[in-house]
Amino acid sequence: MLRPDPAAARIRRRERRTHADYTGGVYGSMLAATVVIGAGTLGSFPRLELVALLLLSGVAFWIAHVHAQLFGARLAQNPLDRHTVLHVCRDEWPIVKAAVPPALAVAVSPLLGLDVAGALWLALGVAVAGQVGWSVAAARRAGAPGRMLALTALVNLVLGLLIISFKLFVKH
Repeated sequence: MLRPDPAAARIRRRERRTHADYTGGVYGSMLAATVVIGAGTLGSFPRLELVALLLLSGVAFWIAHVHAQLFGARLAQNPLDRHTVLHVCRDEWPIVKAAVPPALAVAVSPLLGLDVAGALWLALGVAVAGQVGWSVAAARRAGAPGRMLALTALVNLVLGLLIISFKLFVKH
């Protein structure tokens, strides 16, 4: 039986990191922020429900993006194989990863002495911070100069503040 070559595996992991696309993380963070805003009035267990809503929304949108990638342009070009499916699933996974920090913020909010409204604001702030962070990581990975890193951070911060303004104007 042939053993996998550890050097080749390291090279493949390095190539995946080099070609990583964080746009899903930016998108997932924006999605999480809008889920928090849309959550409004939750039921008997608002924190648990919001954590579940954030994570399940991330998974649902991940599935939608995987589906769109696989059955959109890729299917027209090549027949699907296991490698392609796994590659697309991995590439779109940052959408789900971006939902985790806001969900964790909601989960730990009682330890911080926050009520449900405070938990919503904390999750929203964490989601916007994640959006800025993912965008900077994407720009850095792409080799963007410092000025472009600052610009992408600023643009995503403004988008995040726009989302926060929705929270201020939308009353539940």
